This record gives sequence, C-alpha cells and structure tokens, in this order.
Amino acid sequence: MAQVGVPKEGAINSPAPRLAVSVVLIRDSLNGLEVFVQHRASTMDFAAGVVAFPGGRVDDVDSLHGQFSLDLLEKHAAAWKHTHVSAEGSEACHSASRLIAAAVREVAEECDISLEPHSLTPWANWITPEGLPKRFDTYFFVCALAPGVEPRHVTTEASQSHWVHVRQLLEEEAAGLHRLLPPTLTILDELLEAGGAEHTHQKRRTIEAVQLLPENIEEFYRLRRAFRSLPDPKV
Repeated sequence: MAQVGVPKEGAINSPAPRLAVSVVLIRDSLNGLEVFVQHRASTMDFAAGVVAFPGGRVDDVDSLHGQFSLDLLEKHAAAWKHTHVSAEGSEACHSASRLIAAAVREVAEECDISLEPHSLTPWANWITPEGLPKRFDTYFFVCALAPGVEPRHVTTEASQSHWVHVRQLLEEEAAGLHRLLPPTLTILDELLEAGGAEHTHQKRRTIEAVQLLPENIEEFYRLRRAFRSLPDPKV
C-alpha cells in the first residue's frame, strides 16, 4: 500500500515536531513473526490508549553518550538521507548518533534490556499531523532480538507490554479490539510482507518522511481496509 501524504511545513498554530525514536522489537516463533508492543496508558497526553512500540523523544543526554563506530554512523546517516535529519559529513553522523543513543536508552528504560547498536535497522520516519497539541518527528528502528533477550514491562507510560504475533495484532485491530496509529499499522504490514526477522536486515529501503494531513487520516484507514480486504470495525 502506498504511503499517504507528504511533509508540509509552516502551519499556523501548529507546534514544531520534536525529534523522537521508536523501536520495533521482533523475534521469530513457531507460529510466525512476533512483535513487542505496549498498550499506552489512557492518562497519557499523546496517543493515549493506543497499542504502540517502545520509544520516546530524543533528549539532550543522547548527544553525550554516542560512542559508535564511524562505519555504523555512516550507514545510519545514509539511511536517513531523505529525512529532516539529513545533512552532510560529521553533522549527519551526529544526528545518526543521537537517534541510535535515544533508541538504546528508551528501550533500556521501558523494556529493561540493553540493545547492541548494530542490531538497530533504520526502517521509517513519520511526522505527527499538523493541528495536534503535541507533534513528533519519529524515527523508527527494527531490531531482531537475540535468543534469550527478554524485554519486560517496566514503563509507567503503558498499562501492559507483551509479545504478540504480527498477524494476530492486525486481525485484532481489524476487529476493533485495539487502536493503532497509521505508522504502527504500516510498519506491521511491511513486517508481515518481509517474512522472518532475518529478512528485515536484508531488505533495502528508501526511507522518506511521511506526514498525513489531518483530513487524510480517516481516508488512510479506509484505504488500508480496502487494500487488505479487512472488515470495517465500525460495522
């Protein structure tokens, strides 16, 4: 399914999006690919009640602890070259370092595990639609966890965290049991098409910033249901 909408800047009374990261933790199982998700607390002031991936905003501290290899930074900088953090030379590597550091930190804080930076695969960049009181320019990574590495539910920003089969989560969303935002749904669709965890690292991607216009959000859900031949949960 084609992604809908393109970045648009300069909207009146719309806050500038803050830099953020989200990490899609995956693993293979006997019944297919699984993903680790969080059910965000209903009291949150952003994306309350939705099922999402671990993550959060990029903080100042993420500029201080990025001791990553130049090869890794250049690889990530190249992956993000069509996004808003694109730059040249050392500036591009600095942006890549901040995103990697934030991803590792957020997963440690929310899932109580330490990720190897080289296990993070740049995957997507989505920007919150204009008109909302909080907006984020979010960089998504996919990370296949090594055997024996088990994330836990330790965050206060979610009511629960757990593994779920990608296909099961999509079916439950289609049945109206969960609410997932467009970036989450799109990434889950892509993971389902990619196959097993090992294929996510092999897949070459051109990552461009995606931003839905507010009036296109309902159309996104309608088109996706039609593309996937999914039932309308409102029916």
